[in-house]
This record gives sequence, C-alpha cells and structure tokens, in this order.
Amino acid sequence: MDGATYGMSPSRLLLLVRDRAAVRRYSPRTTQAYVHWIVRYVRWNNLQHPATFGGVQVRDFLTYLACERNVAASTQNQALAALQFLYRDVLEQPLAALSGLVPARKPTTLPNVLSREAVQRVLACLTGTPLLMAQLLYGSGLRLQECCQLRVKDLDFDRGELRVRRGKGQRDRVTVLPGAVGEPLRAHLTRVRAIMARRAARGGGFVEVPGALDLKIPRASRHWSWCWVFPAAREYWHRESDTRRTHHIHPTVAQRAVAAAGITSGVAQRVGCHTFRHSFATHLLESGSDIRTVQELLGHKDVKTTMLYTHVLNRGGLGVRSPLDVGC
Repeated sequence: MDGATYGMSPSRLLLLVRDRAAVRRYSPRTTQAYVHWIVRYVRWNNLQHPATFGGVQVRDFLTYLACERNVAASTQNQALAALQFLYRDVLEQPLAALSGLVPARKPTTLPNVLSREAVQRVLACLTGTPLLMAQLLYGSGLRLQECCQLRVKDLDFDRGELRVRRGKGQRDRVTVLPGAVGEPLRAHLTRVRAIMARRAARGGGFVEVPGALDLKIPRASRHWSWCWVFPAAREYWHRESDTRRTHHIHPTVAQRAVAAAGITSGVAQRVGCHTFRHSFATHLLESGSDIRTVQELLGHKDVKTTMLYTHVLNRGGLGVRSPLDVGC
C-alpha cells in the first residue's frame, strides 16, 4: 500500500475497516472475513493503495478467484461484498463500475442428511464434551458456533427450552432442549462451575460479556449465569481489562471429533457438525412437525430455506412411491 501518498498506513486502513464494521454492527466473523479479502485484494494488486484503482481491478480480482482459484460461488460473493464495503463505507469512494457486478449464482444443492440409525451410530463413537455438543446440534438444531457460544443462562431445564442469543443475522430464538441430555448436561455444568471457581480463586475466571454490560454490572463477567456452557481449556490475558479471561471452546474441537467419529462409525456419507442440524430438520418434518415450527426452531428468515428439507424426505410431500416399489 502506498500509505505515505494517501496519509493512511496499512495498519490504519485495516483499523478503519474494523471500526466501520463495528459501527454497522457486523459480527466478528463477518469483520474477520472482510479484512481477509481486503488484504488479499491489496496483495493481488502488488500492495498498492486501493484508492489508486477501482472497478476494473475489482472485476479482474473476482475473475481471478473464479477462473484461476476456482472458488465456490458463495466465496466469490463474500469477496465482492467485502470490496463493496471497502470502497463504499471505508474509502467513501463508491465506484460506478461496481454496480455492473452481479453476485455469482449459487448452485442448488441438497443438504447432507443422515438416517436416525446413522446418527446414533456416529454419536456412539463420541465421548465427553464433543458428544454433548453433538447431541445438542442434533437434538436442538443448533449451528456449531451457536453451540460453542451457549451460556448457562440460556438453558431452561424446567421448560425444556434453549435460547439462542444473537444467532445468524443477529436474531434470537428459542428451540427445544432435549430431555435426553438433561442429566449429562447438569453433570457437565457442575464440573464447569468447579473449574471456573478455581480460576476465580487464582484471580481469573472472567468471561466476555456483550456490549457495555461489564460497565453496567461490574461483576457480570464473573457471574455464573454468564459463564460459557463449553469453556476453553485455557485462559487468555485480556489487555484492555487487564484480566485473565476464559473464551468459549473452539469449534475445531467438535469438528475434528465428529469427522473422526463419522469415519469410525462406518457411515458412508460425509459427516460434519452441520450434518446434525440438517438431520434435525429432516427428522422433524418426517415425524409430521409443521414446517413453520421447524422454521422457527432453525431460525430461518424465510420459509423457502426450510422447504429445502422437504426434498430429502424418505417420501415427498405427496407421499409418492417409486413405480418399481408398487405391488412389492
């Protein structure tokens, strides 16, 4: 980047990107993705300042991603969104040429769904915390990040409910808390509470709380209700607050365990954490649950997204049977 020419160093530009994203209430993961694509875009243009070029280079970069890097349509669209944000909201130089760029068309793909028996075979190959997380992914229809970010106060054992806070699209929702995980989850929380108590005794035991809640309620970051259901094994030093904090468990812990369990179980299909969410929705529809109810449990904004699962039922919505099976 030619920061000297434009009075903006590379670090200052990225800081400004993060600030503008924070003002617009973008999630940390979205901000991280935008920073990643902006850095790749500038490096691809030989470290020149992005204000020195515009629409043509953006088009060439997206063409490079699609033709040479062979990225997925969703990845290409994410890169386009990041560069639109850079020029429109950070550099305040919206480019007319960008208006001619249309998002890449995503292929229509069916979700990977396991049978009920296959789900049980995979779960039987898991133990400990990954097992408990996988049971919530399947039993509550959670996304992996939502499961990792669960707090103690989000669990309502009496009502059998689980509250998802600031899910995808910054939307809260309520879903079912499986009764089958009640006792294992209570025992897990007992162990977590003992761990957090030991960390607090050593001067740590703090967790991140949303917004300025730690200013409104000074002890909120140490209150049991705000603790992570699945805390990380180690603490980290938070410079701003000068405290030792506990982050939630990293998603890769569950991802690696589930992938290994899928291989061990002998299930022919590819098994990932999101497979449990797909299976949750499909099995509910198979059992006769209303599609609107399933939509609310999954947190889909549009029922058309939920309707995708009707295509992977054992029998279609009209109960169609193959002509080969007629008379069998």
